[in-house]
Amino acid sequence: MQDDLGNPLSGAGADGAAHYRRAVADLQRFVGDPVAAVDAAIAADPGFVMAHVFKGYLFGLSTEAGAAPVVEACHRAAAALPACAQERAHVAALGHLAAGRWHEAGQVLEDLTIDHPRDAVALQAGHQIDFFTGNARMLRDRIARALPAWDTAMPGHHAVLGMHAFGLEETGDYARAEAAGRRAVALEPRDGWAQHAVAHVMEMQCRQRDGIAWMRANPDNWTRDSFFQVHNWWHLALFHYELGEIDAVLALYDGPIYGAQSTVALNMVDAAALLWRLHLGGVDVGDRWQALARNWAPHAAAGNYAFNDMHAMMAFVGAGREDLARRLLEAQAEALAGDADNARFTRDVGQPLARAIHAFGAGDYRTAVRLIRPVRPLAHRFGGSHAQRDVIDLTLIEAALRGGQARLAAALAAERFDARPQSPLSALFARRAGTLAPVA
Repeated sequence: MQDDLGNPLSGAGADGAAHYRRAVADLQRFVGDPVAAVDAAIAADPGFVMAHVFKGYLFGLSTEAGAAPVVEACHRAAAALPACAQERAHVAALGHLAAGRWHEAGQVLEDLTIDHPRDAVALQAGHQIDFFTGNARMLRDRIARALPAWDTAMPGHHAVLGMHAFGLEETGDYARAEAAGRRAVALEPRDGWAQHAVAHVMEMQCRQRDGIAWMRANPDNWTRDSFFQVHNWWHLALFHYELGEIDAVLALYDGPIYGAQSTVALNMVDAAALLWRLHLGGVDVGDRWQALARNWAPHAAAGNYAFNDMHAMMAFVGAGREDLARRLLEAQAEALAGDADNARFTRDVGQPLARAIHAFGAGDYRTAVRLIRPVRPLAHRFGGSHAQRDVIDLTLIEAALRGGQARLAAALAAERFDARPQSPLSALFARRAGTLAPVA
């Protein structure tokens, strides 16, 4: 059996294939429950190799500390089943992911989509790996290579356009990124990834009013039954934050961003990143840190993904949970001894940033500056987007200002103003830096 794009579905019957198609379509729009759909596919056809692989990707790309046993079980199940060469490549990629070898998994999927550019699952899994490893060029080029094999009559074409839009944005091609993202949303209004790609363009171009209009024009499309909606609400909050509209930011935080106090790691990342921005701006966020830190607590000793560690540390510092902060630093030290890719993520970026945030919380702003400055050129190595990693620059500027490093603060403020001259926040940093007297 094959899917609608000619990709093999070894071991699938009609019922299993139907559930699998729904799981793929849900993931391409970031709606529904693709885990439930693929579980139904496995229940219908236990020998359906790609159903096991797909479930493994869903868990492996979640960055959840407790996902590893599921990913390993999916890999074992898939590896024991008859499969063609294309499917065996998927099994190999999943095996690398299960072992924490993100880069090798991405390489296998890269080669797979060169040979099979209409393998939608390989394209999307590879694109997510590129995101989690901070590989901006491959976010764009993995999809660009496949685009000639696609057309608008094919199911999932919107998702390919949306992924290409995000890759174009992360490589600075903003006009083409916005056009591709808008085209994807026109094809499938519920494509949350494409919606977010356009928001990224507007964030990077400092078009806050355009961004607010874009997100508020069609919220039902990108929120209804969407497991990606928290991140898109976060993007809306960033536009309001940059404009200094703090009441709007807090209303979004207390409502759709973290009103439900999610324990999903990716949602907690957004919550921590938003509260930390407010904290940097001197906003009293009340007891919001406490609830977030409690939900991050089970991750403190995980040491499985350095990008998450940075955000967990923000919550622990904000809540004054020195016990959890110390536990996280110990877990990072243990992670450095491993041979998975996260050891490199942690060594190069994650550990110095976690220590910098910890120092910032203790009022040791000069140590925070010292730790952050060497990391900035390397920060992409532990994943995330330019918009997400901007919190590193914001922390550095604020640390320089609070630490009285007048010349550095002025230089950093000028740098930001040059990049974002329309931003009220850039102007605020420049004014604050101008009030500091240089220290001889």
